[in-house]
Amino acid sequence: MSASGRTVPLARRTPSRLLGRAGRLVERNALANRRAWMILVSGLFEPVFYLFALGVGVAGLVGEVVGPAGQPVPYGVFVAPALLAVSAMNGGAYESTFNVFAKLKWGRVYDAVLATPLSPRDVAVGELSWALLRGAVSAVAFLVVAWVAGLVVSPWALLALPAATLVGFTFAGLGLAATSFMRSWQDFDLVQLVLLPLLLFSATFYPAAIYPSAVRWLIVLSPLYHGVEVVRGVMLGVFSWSMLTHVAVLALLGTIGLRVAIVRFSALLRT
Repeated sequence: MSASGRTVPLARRTPSRLLGRAGRLVERNALANRRAWMILVSGLFEPVFYLFALGVGVAGLVGEVVGPAGQPVPYGVFVAPALLAVSAMNGGAYESTFNVFAKLKWGRVYDAVLATPLSPRDVAVGELSWALLRGAVSAVAFLVVAWVAGLVVSPWALLALPAATLVGFTFAGLGLAATSFMRSWQDFDLVQLVLLPLLLFSATFYPAAIYPSAVRWLIVLSPLYHGVEVVRGVMLGVFSWSMLTHVAVLALLGTIGLRVAIVRFSALLRT
């Protein structure tokens, strides 16, 4: 709305410098969810429940485990970074699957969006950016909870926020790509079928070294494992060159997912 009271066409408004026209979709999602703050932080609840059940409760029974550099660390300190990565995974995956599918197949929101200067590429980039924003909010909240619980032991833990955002990028990109192939709500059973094993078998609750060597290579196939290794390393203040490999894997998977989503959205939204 201009100062004279006339509506300014979308194409004449100043776009977001960072996201371009895709930023308008982020603004739309923020306005649509401005009163649904409980839904925005819902992905935080499950990791926090695990944090207190395992990081506080079970930790009293387990004691210490081997940390990233081979040093013993309290079990709660070991598991908290992994659950932060899980929170980022949930934020990116759920937003880019359930919510995007509802807009795509049920609400037909993108039909209206494409009546503006926005393109299918802007839709994909905008939804991924919104998923990252949701994941970042959950990551900040989780880190505060972990700090209050006494499970943050290094000032380097602040770097866990961009690390968790990278995890969210990976799963948001992969989630968008997967959503573009889904045909009905029944397909979302497959989302849980994928996320649950990732939660349990990505070195989240115990070190990867305890797995038999013959099956340890399967853990490397888990995107969450790479995220856990990065977040755990920075939260404990333990850095190694191998972390660059984990970062590269996460960035590559997220980028591939986004590229697939752009191609698929271009086909789906133009038909």
